[in-house]
Amino acid sequence: MQDAINERNDFRTPKFYWACLVILIIFLGIVFLYEGWAYISGLMGAVTLFAMERRQMRALTVKYKWKRSWAASVLVLEALLFFLIPLTGIIMMMIDVFTGLTIDFDAIIMEINQISELIEEKIGFDLLTIENLGFLPKMGSAIVQFLLANTYSIVMNGVIILFILFYMLYNYESFQQAIKELLPFNKENRQILLEESDQIIRANAIGIPLLAIIQGAFAYAGYLIFDIDNALFYSILTAFSTIIPVLGTMIIWVPLAIALALKSEWAMALGLFTYGILIIGGVDNIARFLMQKKLADIHPLITIFGVIIGMGMFGFWGVIFGPLLLSLLVLFINMYRYEYIPGSKASPRITTKRKNGNIGGIRIPHQAQEILNKTIKKKQT
Repeated sequence: MQDAINERNDFRTPKFYWACLVILIIFLGIVFLYEGWAYISGLMGAVTLFAMERRQMRALTVKYKWKRSWAASVLVLEALLFFLIPLTGIIMMMIDVFTGLTIDFDAIIMEINQISELIEEKIGFDLLTIENLGFLPKMGSAIVQFLLANTYSIVMNGVIILFILFYMLYNYESFQQAIKELLPFNKENRQILLEESDQIIRANAIGIPLLAIIQGAFAYAGYLIFDIDNALFYSILTAFSTIIPVLGTMIIWVPLAIALALKSEWAMALGLFTYGILIIGGVDNIARFLMQKKLADIHPLITIFGVIIGMGMFGFWGVIFGPLLLSLLVLFINMYRYEYIPGSKASPRITTKRKNGNIGGIRIPHQAQEILNKTIKKKQT
């Protein structure tokens, strides 16, 4: 009888308990994500700020011997003053601009139609019609509705960001250790993944907004100089267009210059066109060049497609985590090629350079690299 009971209990092996635990973790994780998806941006924002402030937290607690609670509180206040409040202010300003603009869409449509008629007289082809421009009023109202709908989300997620960020900073060592333990990679690839994620988060959290603000500011000055109506409105559009590869801000200021030319304001048109190429475009190139020295150099295609996909998934924070997820996908593919495809020239990195693993330009798998390192250490001792 006892033997029969033991046979029935044989299935309760360590592997069985492991499988049950994993299933429970996955199930509860899915439930949590489903119910709390509306606030996922808060978690994403906290992770972003943690990646940017964890070195400061370590310096305050280890080097300057601050209490964890004081250090975490100061850094949360820093995030509030220098990131969340300015971000909220920009969003509110945009809402005020879009809702406060007295744009006569009918007048704009008629003006564009007149320009179209001038073009048709010169080239014999009708580019635009009044019927084709009927989307303008709908587009304006859609932008306002989008901004208003996201205002509550931004404020609520801002509170969540501060709450989560405090405890992430307070327990920064255990948080980092937990991430390292849970990553299903060898030591080398685990370190690569952490470094790449850190570089990508910093590049997008700092680089994209900074570049947009710089170009938007210079564009606003130019639009005022050349007497463009609704200069603030177009400068905001210019700032957002910085994430578009190749064309970038040209999709805003080139049509404005063409519109001036079609009105026979040749001096203003030529001036705006020159200003766009030399100043707006020049600032873009200089700013990108300077930031590449301090931040990761992410491929433009990863940035643009990551932002498009990410904003649909995470809202504003998709600007950061969209490129991050797409970069991780490319990184995992490169890791697979590096580890399991003989003769592959892939490097298991995207933004940072590999410090070792090559002799005379020939790639060495990480297993062989570890053996080589041990041999060198033995010879040195």
